Amino acid sequence: MRIDIISCVPSLLDSFFAHSILKRAQQGGFVEVAVHDIRDYSVNKHRTIDDYAFGGGAGMVLQIEPIARCIRQLQSERIYDEVIYLTPDGELMQQRMVNQLSLKGNLIMLCGHYKGVDQRVRDLFVTQEISIGDYVLSGGELAAAVLADAIIRLLPGVLNDETSALTDSFQDNLLAPPVYSRPADFEGSKVPEILMSGHEAKIDAWRYEQSIERTKARRPDLLKL
Repeated sequence: MRIDIISCVPSLLDSFFAHSILKRAQQGGFVEVAVHDIRDYSVNKHRTIDDYAFGGGAGMVLQIEPIARCIRQLQSERIYDEVIYLTPDGELMQQRMVNQLSLKGNLIMLCGHYKGVDQRVRDLFVTQEISIGDYVLSGGELAAAVLADAIIRLLPGVLNDETSALTDSFQDNLLAPPVYSRPADFEGSKVPEILMSGHEAKIDAWRYEQSIERTKARRPDLLKL
């Protein structure tokens, strides 16, 4: 998979992709991540990428021309399955959406900034709009990082145990069960005996029951999906 991220502050993403699972995924050849600076596609000497909104109002708008140049350049090099715009008014990101995107080959993620992008970018180039929650950030970089992380960890070979992602919260519309590690007894608080029984079938049944109960208590809405 290849993920191209378009941003006006690309340095915000440097550290995120340089550590842990995301770093290993790139080094292992499971994913290629490239971050592009919109300013590199401006045609004036000041590298301008934003301007005032037609009709007035507070805040600046990312202009269509440098974004269009960047997207068209990328699309001339390979075929992309989706051009994703990270925006608070997009479809709410959920695990089933991430699962579907993890099956794609090439993705472009466009990060908004200021008051957002010229609407014509969304009309002419964007194929999917995604929100990571009902709140507003200073830009789409953090949202793009969250989405990329959620996708990359699902790619075959990225996690040491490929079944690990299948037991995460929101897979099968359930929250993950409680997990425990050593010591088995911490100041009188003990790990459930079933988890130390070695009986795999009973452990699986216990975990499924715990997932159901936790979901009923914390996210009953998931059980209606």
